[in-house]
Amino acid sequence: MLADKDRIFTNLYGMFDRSLAGARSRGCWDGTAGIIGRGRDKIIEEMKASGLRGRGGAGFPTGLKWSFMPKQSDGRPHYLVVNADESEPGTCKDREIMRHDPHTLIEGCLIASFAMGANAAYIYLRGEYIREREALQIAVDEAYDAGLLGRNAAGSGWDFDLYLHHGAGAYICGEETALIESLEGRKGMPRLKPPFPANTGLYGAPTTVNNVESIAVAPTILRRGAAWFSSMGRPNNVGTKVFAISGHVNRPCVVEEAMSIPLRELLEKHCGGVRGGWQNLKAVIPGGSSVPLLPAAVCGEAIMDFDWLREQRSGLGTAAVIVMDQSTDIIKAIWRLSKFYKHESCGQCTPCREGTGWMMRVMERLVTGEADPAEIDMLLDVTKQVEGHTICALGDAAAWPIQGLIRHCRGEIEDRIKAKRTGRVSAVAAE
Repeated sequence: MLADKDRIFTNLYGMFDRSLAGARSRGCWDGTAGIIGRGRDKIIEEMKASGLRGRGGAGFPTGLKWSFMPKQSDGRPHYLVVNADESEPGTCKDREIMRHDPHTLIEGCLIASFAMGANAAYIYLRGEYIREREALQIAVDEAYDAGLLGRNAAGSGWDFDLYLHHGAGAYICGEETALIESLEGRKGMPRLKPPFPANTGLYGAPTTVNNVESIAVAPTILRRGAAWFSSMGRPNNVGTKVFAISGHVNRPCVVEEAMSIPLRELLEKHCGGVRGGWQNLKAVIPGGSSVPLLPAAVCGEAIMDFDWLREQRSGLGTAAVIVMDQSTDIIKAIWRLSKFYKHESCGQCTPCREGTGWMMRVMERLVTGEADPAEIDMLLDVTKQVEGHTICALGDAAAWPIQGLIRHCRGEIEDRIKAKRTGRVSAVAAE
């Protein structure tokens, strides 16, 4: 369990003052000019050594991503874009950071931008995050008034401007190139890669897109050292992580914990356990709605990190843990997710545009038990045709929950079809 002294987000619950004075009393903006004074290379080396992996879902090494930015400018400006388009169902961790600890993010933007040679950064906020934007804008204004942003930011000799940009509530804009398209004023549709944003990103200039949490933890890592951060968790899965736990637990919450914490410990220590006891657990979606579920049989030994969950053919994703007890109609729950992905598909790629609607309609028939047993394998086949055949990962995100359902709950789907055919209505989902 994470010790209080190792917490990065010390105001995650908004118990204390979120203003600049309050943030400074908790250690924010302490020696920022000194950190920048180390130079770009030293900062990037320290971030690489820390083992921080992107907290937005993919888990790509953050220091490595920063190092992809060109060392010398060819005349084009460099940009940092912070992805605050937190639209993955079940995910609400970045929201708490922006609402209650905004200065961790603002200081992180300054340091990360310097490390990548960027004099400007944009924070792209989810359209529905109205109050979060207000809290963040107040914090940005405070930082400008105190000389921490703008010319000679924080006395570091680096000029830096930070802008907030509000999206319009499209899930697809959480994908980095769709986000850039939206920032430029066009419809949010993913771009083909290459060229990658590090070479040709926002306004055709070198750009790095990072998640809120990835940027907000950077100042503390650089203050306390890579060795401190990498001492928590398992090799290749290190540091602290903000988890958002929802669903059938006694106390849903957002909590900062050490990486690689056992799932059972996470639920019992912070959430008061599963509603009705551990034996009442049916399944857990461990990383936001786009990763395959884990059945109760696996949850007992589950470890919350990238590698262990990938070995189970699931993923840590955004670390949004959705807990489902025995009262859950699991087929209907996954149908609801397939409906979400069908609604949010931008329509650019044929497999996703056509496949998401097709999968949702078959899922509808599985919910009521009206499908033919052969349709289960046909549905699985279609998910394979969508997965990996689209420009962005939305096709994968739509396919994986259904694949997880068929992998772990095929018997339940077959029972429902059988029950419908034999007229045993009790076993069929409520309409």
